[in-house]
Amino acid sequence: METMNTNGTTRQYGAAIALVSGVYSLLSATGGTGMMGSNSGLLMALLGVVVVVHGVVLLTPYADRLGNASGPLMIGYSLVMLLNQALVGVTGSVNWGMGSGMGSGMNGGMSGGMGSSMTAGMGWDLGMVALAVLMLISGVIMANRRNDSTGM
Repeated sequence: METMNTNGTTRQYGAAIALVSGVYSLLSATGGTGMMGSNSGLLMALLGVVVVVHGVVLLTPYADRLGNASGPLMIGYSLVMLLNQALVGVTGSVNWGMGSGMGSGMNGGMSGGMGSSMTAGMGWDLGMVALAVLMLISGVIMANRRNDSTGM
């Protein structure tokens, strides 16, 4: 059936986005900036593990057991990632302004000093924001695809 094939393809794209986003979250949280001691770093490490597990499950036969939850779960993950980045960006601290933070520590690994002055002041991790937006779009597509195929 055609709908099964497109659901399989959608699931594979969702799994790829989840795996890349999850691994990136883990790497940025445990990277050389020592963010694991911060609120943001702990949240991103935990979310990274959950997203990687979800991505792996999407590639297995167990994905059917997730049913219609997969799209909304990805939307939820992406919103947590975006909220975390917004808090870091607004407060300028990976502890979200609670105590002494590291300010621009999230940009250390990506920009390598070249042109980092623009993003360093904001504290945003633009790579994380881009992956969160992709995950949000993927979650919306997965949620809509499921609803269309089940007649809901």
